[in-house]
Amino acid sequence: MTGQGRIAAVAERFFGAVEAGDAATVEDCYDPEVVIWHGHTRVAQDRATNVDTLTRFIALTRSRDYTDRKVRVFDGGFVQQHLLVAISNGGARLELPAALICEVADGRITRLEEYFDNAAVIEWAGKPDFA
Repeated sequence: MTGQGRIAAVAERFFGAVEAGDAATVEDCYDPEVVIWHGHTRVAQDRATNVDTLTRFIALTRSRDYTDRKVRVFDGGFVQQHLLVAISNGGARLELPAALICEVADGRITRLEEYFDNAAVIEWAGKPDFA
């Protein structure tokens, strides 16, 4: 497998784990010193904080699907543009266009930058059928 093939496999494993609700595999995809930066808050998270956030998101949802995926692999990482479609436990539907830029080394994500409009998440969480 080429270097770019290994990076594409990391991307597939990472997003597949989120879709499956497998926070342990997401954590394993991250380098122990990973930095996860969110454009909507302009704040960075460490691995433990991000996995905790993701675990709570998984607990609030019965399904998570990345649709309309466009992945571009480059030396040292990948970019993915997608539509995250999540259904809350109460049935509310979230459609969140987003983009991620990831740096990868030694088979793990070392930096992840995520860009989306948080207004869609706030609206979703406020829907009557959210819970």
